Amino acid sequence: MIQHTSRLCKGYLSKKESDASDDLNSELFTLTYGALVTQLCKDYENDEEVNKQLDKMGYNIGVRLIEDFLARSSIGRCQDFRETADVIAKVAFKMYLGITPSVTNWSPAGDELSLILESNPLVDFVELPDNHSSLVYSNLLCGVLRGALEMVQMAVDVKFAQDTLRGDNVTEIRMKFIKRMEENLPAGDE
Repeated sequence: MIQHTSRLCKGYLSKKESDASDDLNSELFTLTYGALVTQLCKDYENDEEVNKQLDKMGYNIGVRLIEDFLARSSIGRCQDFRETADVIAKVAFKMYLGITPSVTNWSPAGDELSLILESNPLVDFVELPDNHSSLVYSNLLCGVLRGALEMVQMAVDVKFAQDTLRGDNVTEIRMKFIKRMEENLPAGDE
């Protein structure tokens, strides 16, 4: 909500004030997400349950976020998985997280790829404690991608392959196309 409000006000703010406002919104989002993950760690007994909850929350966000994305971006239906991956990286991530991951490591069949995030705004100010070694802190992103793509009839498997929080140089999200889903039209509406 706050980020949306700042976008409306950009016309009235100087470039410097607008950038400061975006930085503040980004930090607020990061800290709020951190508080959410911290609370989930307190509520659930193990990291695997927290990972499942983050994925589930992300899925529910993705299911709703796709409508906003399609309305704001004016992007039509993608023709294939490769085009979908480019739109996700160059438009969606930029629109909602202010970053542009690179799309790389395509499988020979063209059904699997990596999104490489040089920086992940969700992990600013974060250090994982040793007792949460199996926590996938940003797992919400996997759920968002899965939920959004399901709403445009693409079943995908999404998981983290590398994470800077675990000492890797980059954050890598691995996405595998499973199948194109049939649109469920009511009988007679075909």
